[in-house]
Amino acid sequence: QVQLVESGGGLVQAGGSLRLSCAASGNYFRIADMGWYRQAPGEQRELVARISRDGSTNYADNMKGRVTISRDNAKNTVYLQMNSLKPEDTAVYCCNADIILRPATAGNRYWGQGTQVTVSS
Repeated sequence: QVQLVESGGGLVQAGGSLRLSCAASGNYFRIADMGWYRQAPGEQRELVARISRDGSTNYADNMKGRVTISRDNAKNTVYLQMNSLKPEDTAVYCCNADIILRPATAGNRYWGQGTQVTVSS
C-alpha cells in the first residue's frame, strides 16, 4: 500500500513563506515524477509545479518566480517552497507521485490528502 502524506501548510500573512513537504511510504519499486497541485474553493484543481526523478522541473505560469519544487529521492520526499504568498494562493495543496510498484511495469498516480494553505491579507 502506497501513501503520500503532506505537511507544512498553515496560516500565513500576505508576503510570507511556507515550505510544504510530501513523503511517500509503502511497498514500491521506484517513484518517477512528483508534483504539487492546488484547489481553491469553487475552483478546479490546478498544477503548481512538477519535478522528474532527475530533477527537471516545470511550473505553472502564475507561480513562476514565487515557488520552487525540489525532491530528495533518498527520503522519497518532494518539497514546495512558496514565497511572496498572496491571498489568492489560499487553497488545499496536494502532492502526487507516479509510482512504479514493480520493475518493468507501468506506474500509477497516487495522491495525498492535501494540506490547507491560508494566506491572510
